[in-house]
Amino acid sequence: MSVSISNIFSMSNGQAADVRDATAMSRGDFCESVIEAVRQGLRISALFGQKVEGNRVRLFAVLSHDAESSLLLFHTDIDDGRYESLTPRCTQAHWFEREIFEQLAVMPCGHPWLKPIRFSASARGTAEAPEIGVADFFRVEGEEVHEVAVGPVHAGIIEPGHFRFQCHGENVFHLEISLGYQHRGIERRLAGGPDRRTVHYMETLAGDTTIGHSLAYSELVEALGGTPAPAKAQVLRGIALELERIANHTGDLGALAGDVGYLPTLSYCGRIRGDALNMTALICGNRFGRGLVRPGGTGFDVEGQRRDELLRRLDTLEEDLRVAVDLLWNSSSVMARFEGTGAISKEECAAMGLVGPATRACGIERDIRCDMPHGIFQLGQIPVSTCRTGDVFARAYVRWLEIQRSITFVREQLKGLPGGAERISVRPLEPDRIAVSLVEGWRGEICHVALTGPEGKFTAYKVVDPSFHNWFGLARALRGQQISDFPLCNKSFNLSYCGHDL
Repeated sequence: MSVSISNIFSMSNGQAADVRDATAMSRGDFCESVIEAVRQGLRISALFGQKVEGNRVRLFAVLSHDAESSLLLFHTDIDDGRYESLTPRCTQAHWFEREIFEQLAVMPCGHPWLKPIRFSASARGTAEAPEIGVADFFRVEGEEVHEVAVGPVHAGIIEPGHFRFQCHGENVFHLEISLGYQHRGIERRLAGGPDRRTVHYMETLAGDTTIGHSLAYSELVEALGGTPAPAKAQVLRGIALELERIANHTGDLGALAGDVGYLPTLSYCGRIRGDALNMTALICGNRFGRGLVRPGGTGFDVEGQRRDELLRRLDTLEEDLRVAVDLLWNSSSVMARFEGTGAISKEECAAMGLVGPATRACGIERDIRCDMPHGIFQLGQIPVSTCRTGDVFARAYVRWLEIQRSITFVREQLKGLPGGAERISVRPLEPDRIAVSLVEGWRGEICHVALTGPEGKFTAYKVVDPSFHNWFGLARALRGQQISDFPLCNKSFNLSYCGHDL
C-alpha cells in the first residue's frame, strides 16, 4: 500500500482547528501513514483513542514534523475492536498501543508484548481492575542466568515502580519496567471540563513539572477560546519554565554525583536546587510554581523590587553552580563512571522516539522551544544543547549546558520585562474543536491534546508526559551494562512515575 503524507491536515503548535479538518483515513491508510511518516523522520507525539458511537473507537495520531514546525493530525475509525499493530514496523508506537488496548479494548493485532501499562479495568470490560504488577515478564533462559526484581517499594522517599532484570552474573541482558502503581485516572476526570479543579490536576500531573504541564494546558485553553495571553504573561511564563528547568537539572547533577559517591557536588547542588526553587517561590509563593500559570496569563506579576531581587539571586546561583559542577568534570573518578555508561546510539534514539535531554545527548537537535516555538520562544529562542556520546556523561553535560543557557535567558527576560497586564479573561471554549499544545519541559516534550463537543466542553483530553516516551529508553540503556550501573543510568534519565501513570 502506498500513501503520501503531503495531503494530511497540518496545524501549528498551540493552534485550534475544527475537529472535522483532521484527515479521515481508512484503517490501512492510517497505519501506513504513521509508519511512512516516522520513516521520513516525523515523530509520534500522541496516539490515542476516543469512543464515539456505540462500540466504535476513533484513533487519532498527532505527528510532529520538526523540520517544518508543524503537526500532522489524522484519524481512523475502528468498528470491530481490532487493527494491525504498528509496533513491529514502528518502535515508537509500542507504548501507545499498549495504552490504547488497556483503555479501550482495541486490539493491535501482532503487537509483540501486549501487557498492561497502568493496570486499569477497561480492557477486561469489568469494573474490577487487574492487580497492579501481576503480569507476565520476559524471561531469559540459560545456565547461570538469574533474575533480579527491584521495587515497587524502594529505599528512600521515591515513587513506586517495578524493575525486572535478566542477568548473567553482573551483566544485564534485559530490563523490563512495570509501572501503574499510581494510576489516578486523571484523563478520565478531565473529560467534561474545564472546571474549577482542572488546572489543579494539571499542576499535580507530575509535581516537579508544575509549570510545564500547567503551561501546556493554559495554551490549549487559550487556543480553544481564541484568547492569546498578553505579552507580559508570555515573558513571565518563559521565566517560570526555565527556572523549573534550572532547579531540576541542578538537582539531577547533584544526584548523579551522589550515585557515584562524589559528595561535594551532591551537597552543593542540593542546596543550590533549593535556591532555584526559592526564586519561583519569590514570584508566586510556591516553590513548585502552583498558582503561577493560568489560562489567560499568570496569577502573579514581577514588579521592580522583586525583579531586582531575582536578578541578584540569579547571579549568586550562577556563580555557585559553576564551582559545584566544575568539580564533576575535573574529577577523573567521576568521569570514569559517567563516560561509556548506559550509552544509546543516535539511531536507537530516533527509532524509539526519545525526547528531551536524553535525545540531545545522542546528538539529535530536538527541542520544542526551537522546533515549534510558542509564546515567548517565538521571539527569544534558546540555542539547542547537544552532546554526541549518548551515555550518562552526555545526559549530565547536556543538563549543564541547558542550565547555563536558561540562566542567560531568564536574566535577559527579567531585564527586558514589558509592561501591561499579566492576565486577561479567557473566552469560553469553542465547540467541536481540537487543539494541540507542545511544551519543552525540563524532561522533554510535553504534549496536551483536547477535543471539545457541541457544548464547548472537553470530550477527550490526552496528556503525554515526556516520561511516557523515555521509560523504554532507560530499559535499552541498561542492556549490556553491569546491574550496579542501574542507579546511575536511572538518575541520568530521571523519569516520572506519576507523570507516566496519570
